[in-house]
Amino acid sequence: MKLVTIFRAFSPAEAQLIRSRLEAAEYHPFVVDELSALSVDGYSMAIGGIRVQVPESEATEARALVEAGAQAELPSEI
Repeated sequence: MKLVTIFRAFSPAEAQLIRSRLEAAEYHPFVVDELSALSVDGYSMAIGGIRVQVPESEATEARALVEAGAQAELPSEI
């Protein structure tokens, strides 16, 4: 099974939140590089973030779900 990165985070909490949202929608996410980022200060920045990956067959729909969630969290204009 080929995994595709659909999201990158610089905090473990954000990566786990995205993983949780994807699992709730019945996708099969994996969080990659989280333990390395926790072990060494600055490591997540050096490698480009903690990656959230899903199987290639789920990538398009899972990415759309993550992006839709990000749009829903933006504050409305005054």
